[in-house]
Amino acid sequence: MEETISLKDIFMTLRRRLKLLIILPIIAMIVAAAVSFFVLTPMYQNSTQLLVNQTNPNPESIYSQNEIRTNIEMIKTYNEIIKSPFILDKVIDEAGVDLTVGQLNNMITVSSANESQVMNITVEDDSAQEAATLANTIATVFQDEVPDLMSVDNVSILSPATFTVDQSPVSPNAMLNIAIAFVVGLMAAVGLAFLLEYLDTTIKTEKDIEDTLDMPILGAVSNMDSVDDFFKKSS
Repeated sequence: MEETISLKDIFMTLRRRLKLLIILPIIAMIVAAAVSFFVLTPMYQNSTQLLVNQTNPNPESIYSQNEIRTNIEMIKTYNEIIKSPFILDKVIDEAGVDLTVGQLNNMITVSSANESQVMNITVEDDSAQEAATLANTIATVFQDEVPDLMSVDNVSILSPATFTVDQSPVSPNAMLNIAIAFVVGLMAAVGLAFLLEYLDTTIKTEKDIEDTLDMPILGAVSNMDSVDDFFKKSS
């Protein structure tokens, strides 16, 4: 016969393992909180904005759509140039940081919104001050080198990176980690509860006997505290 599990069986299984369903998520949350606050290094982000726009010698003239489109298309090239060893080597020397080109490259994110002439250079570091310094240094070095590399002078610093002493880190997100740990811990507890129930072959109820022997129960002996109680009920 195929064995079926009713909602009542599921509820009873979870009820019997209620302590497990409470303890395991709590342990997972405590571990996640400890790792987030005491093990993982806080990381900070700071960004600087660059405007890609050809300097117009005639203030009264109007930029054409082609010029704007050209500037937007050049941003794709600028994204690669900013993270090139040529630029990053100069940034490391000017900023005086003890980093390799590969390490600095992994710390940098260059992005721009669609159809926008604004570029964002974001640096992530364990120091908010150093992240701001590196972002500004990258912007300055890139601005100085672009005229020689591309024979154009269309990059200006729109907004330099700044930092505050009480700046909040972007990672780790302790509350998110704790919430995820609670969900994972609860799922693990439910799975473990059903596993223990499956491995537990002891007979606890009349239904267990029926399911095991596939035979109906003809009678049952009620619980008795002692032999004296039996004789008292019989008299």
